[in-house]
Amino acid sequence: MSEQPLFLPLIADDEDKTSPFKNRIRKNYRHIRKWANRTRTNCFRIYDRDIKEYPLAIDFYDGRFCVHYFSEESDRQDLKEAATSAINSIFGVKDVSIHWKTRIKRERTEQYEKITESRNFFTVLEYGVKFRVNLENYLDTGLFLDHRETRQLVASIARGKRLLNLFAYTGSFSVHAALHGAAFTKSVDMSNTYTEWAKFNYFLNKIPLKDNVIVREDCLKFLDEEEEKYDIIVIDPPTISRSKKMDQMFDIQIDYVSLIKKALKLLMDGGVIFFSTNSRRFRFDVEQFPECTIQDISKKTIPIDFHNQKIHQVFLLKN
Repeated sequence: MSEQPLFLPLIADDEDKTSPFKNRIRKNYRHIRKWANRTRTNCFRIYDRDIKEYPLAIDFYDGRFCVHYFSEESDRQDLKEAATSAINSIFGVKDVSIHWKTRIKRERTEQYEKITESRNFFTVLEYGVKFRVNLENYLDTGLFLDHRETRQLVASIARGKRLLNLFAYTGSFSVHAALHGAAFTKSVDMSNTYTEWAKFNYFLNKIPLKDNVIVREDCLKFLDEEEEKYDIIVIDPPTISRSKKMDQMFDIQIDYVSLIKKALKLLMDGGVIFFSTNSRRFRFDVEQFPECTIQDISKKTIPIDFHNQKIHQVFLLKN
């Protein structure tokens, strides 16, 4: 795999006594930059609602910036001006490098909907692995940064194993696993846009598709029809899905039991399931799976750049 240059700009160390917001961004970035250089990563969070008066999240993507509003703050021009001023002055970039997204309460339920028709793709690095991202044209960027360490956990046990990646989005779990020596991966998602995106991520990393299959299918239907067995199954579904491509509405709290039970039928003896959700209200009833050993590994999967410890929940199931 050819190495892509790592662009992590140096920033001035001057303290702005009038702006705790700027100082926090500066402090966070300097701290994370050391880790990013060491791990060959150039996409990470540099501000995570650290200060009450500035309820934003700001992500760095190889010299570009994605600023997340949250629903109740989306019409506050003062926040936009403050974030623009801070990023411009600290990093010396132009406004065109800053992209804005509103995070609504039913986060990730509309991940397949485009918001413009133009194409603005570029490549970033995560632990040296290349991924294609887009900060403008979709509700999400193509890479969920909060699951960076979850992907590392999966990859760390993937050598020689067969992996099934459900609700695969752009295939990042599978790509990491393949590069760590997985014998076979299968990525399933019902969006043609994202299955094609996943193929491009394999291409970027020079991974052949022969033993890395990508399937466009509703995951629930796929589980009813699949006959192959796997050592590792990754399940990272949306909280709620109202897609027209599905026969019925999917609700994580209602449907997770049947979803996991179907997946368990495809798990080899000694296999593991990584089940994750971004739902803050989700509660996992371990009594539903008496045949499994279940561990909440959420704390192990929160990246150093995410200050919100409840950004997601991750459970490890062993049969």
